[in-house]
Amino acid sequence: MAREIRPAGAGDIDGVAALAAELALSFEFSPEQFGVSYPALLAADGACLLLAVDGSEYAGYLLGFRHLTFYANGPVAWVEEVVVRDRDRRRGVGRMLVDAFEGWAAGEGCALVALATRRAAPFYRDLDYEESAIYFRKLLAART
Repeated sequence: MAREIRPAGAGDIDGVAALAAELALSFEFSPEQFGVSYPALLAADGACLLLAVDGSEYAGYLLGFRHLTFYANGPVAWVEEVVVRDRDRRRGVGRMLVDAFEGWAAGEGCALVALATRRAAPFYRDLDYEESAIYFRKLLAART
């Protein structure tokens, strides 16, 4: 189980890539694209990449963002990805990551934290999240 939640750094790229490869269900994981996206996300204003670590082992990560809205009269936070490795599931790692992200979002002046999920609704309900909307998506033609 994770002993620490901390922000990701450049040296964490391989550990995060291994976890991200587990998440890839709708899209095939691309190590090449990950290598481009990872440093860009670390440098992006409003991005938050948190790691759950136990020494040198990576138990999970959460990638989220802060962005401005009209409806909330300011910033809100969005959880984009949460991954916890199989052996650490149901041990509080996901809760630790979400709690840390909520703290980050509050510090950023966000009015709320939102997310979309297909398989983890009971987990988020246990964290006092409520259903608020239906999620729609449209896949776009491949980028060239």
